[in-house]
Amino acid sequence: MRGLGSLLLAAALTLAFAQAPPQLTPVREVADGISLFHLTDPALVDPPAPISAWLLRLDPARVTLRAALANDEVMGTETVADTAARHGAIAAINAGFFLPNGDPAGLYKVSGRLISDTRRPRGAVGVSAANGRVRLMFDRVTATMSLTIHRSLGRKTVVPIDGIDTTRLRGRLMLFTPAYHEHTDTASGGIEWAVAGRPLRVTAAPIDTGRTPIPDDGFVLSFGGRSPPAALRGLKRGSRVDLAPRYVPLASDDDVWAEAGDIIGGAGLLAQRGGYIEDWTPERFAPGFAETRHPRTMIGVAEDGSIWLAAVDGRQPALSAGMTLVELQALARRLRLTDALNLDGGGSTTMWVEGAIVNSPSDAAGPRKVSDALLVFPVPH
Repeated sequence: MRGLGSLLLAAALTLAFAQAPPQLTPVREVADGISLFHLTDPALVDPPAPISAWLLRLDPARVTLRAALANDEVMGTETVADTAARHGAIAAINAGFFLPNGDPAGLYKVSGRLISDTRRPRGAVGVSAANGRVRLMFDRVTATMSLTIHRSLGRKTVVPIDGIDTTRLRGRLMLFTPAYHEHTDTASGGIEWAVAGRPLRVTAAPIDTGRTPIPDDGFVLSFGGRSPPAALRGLKRGSRVDLAPRYVPLASDDDVWAEAGDIIGGAGLLAQRGGYIEDWTPERFAPGFAETRHPRTMIGVAEDGSIWLAAVDGRQPALSAGMTLVELQALARRLRLTDALNLDGGGSTTMWVEGAIVNSPSDAAGPRKVSDALLVFPVPH
């Protein structure tokens, strides 16, 4: 639970913004249904300090949102600007947390395919479309994958997948999808099975040399070690298998998340269905993550259905102090957001609009290379 001081701060900030709707004037109208704003009011944080927050308001009927990986694969990183320009987007922000090699650090689903699982129920946003409108869903979600091996006489064996598109661990069964890289990038010392086709069947096995090519229409199973468990020993060329992802949200429908085309994991669910979160304990943050002012990136949905993207600069005392999660939550309240999520921040915080970065990324070296981005595309009328 948060301490009394944090609760009092949240209450004070709530009172400050609850009485009047936000008085915002766009910096410019980027396109039909896409408006850019800039907030510099020191009272956005308490105690007041220099602040710079860039905001995009999106009409869900006039835009398309799409998650995209750096270089279109898990391996590696690139700037938000490079990802957005390569895909022809009109605007973009950085999105999920990641490891230095580009591996998403939490839940990530792109183009209908789960490429990063998680057993920790951190905040996530799902992106889908219905009746010509972007639809966003917010919750704390876990996601896992299991392998079903079809045996003779109708028997089946279900084996849990221990990790997706990530470093192989000894004694663990991993799954590598085409989103990872052209091959598994593994060393010898394990056993791998290439799987492809419809229905899915093992097309090459066992392989013990590592770096197995990943089929475009399939995946590779990779076990860390030369002595796999009994359930895997019968896998051979021609064996039929199935994959089954499982999404478990804490407060919403499983099926909605299974149907989402893209899902981005964050850290800090700020609001859900009009209720503001007061306890972040389930998300198991590192000490100081919520309480320290940092650059922050946020996505949310307002009472009127509009989608908001925010990039709050920080770590630059003369320009912008950054925000704690409570202060970011207060900004969400000011924008009348019913649902909101904190995405990756710090040096990753980047907002790109029409070919230029509009905010001031905090790294001395300039815009940070990241693992993925959320891209905005206008819908032609």
